[in-house]
Amino acid sequence: METDTRHDDTTPTQLYKRHRFPAEIISHCVWLYFRFSLSYRDVEEMMLERGVLLSHEAVRYWCRKFGQSYANQLRRRRPRPGDKWHMDEAFLTLDIDVLARLIR
Repeated sequence: METDTRHDDTTPTQLYKRHRFPAEIISHCVWLYFRFSLSYRDVEEMMLERGVLLSHEAVRYWCRKFGQSYANQLRRRRPRPGDKWHMDEAFLTLDIDVLARLIR
């Protein structure tokens, strides 16, 4: 019984194999799209300002192909309520009588 091993290779060289642009450019475009909620044309324009000529269709294709894994990584990095939260110094003065009335 043969198993499908096409999706088992997750090394960067295998993921970006047969793409015109290097892995760094592809990953940066996908990161821009998902991190800042930009349009495909916005990402295309930003990359053009950096000297990389590509089409918004290429960005769309990359986001469809690689986007879910990038979105999952960004979601994992987002701070959660259980993480450490730092607060500046704050002093509260509570009147016992007022607090008792609020609790009732």
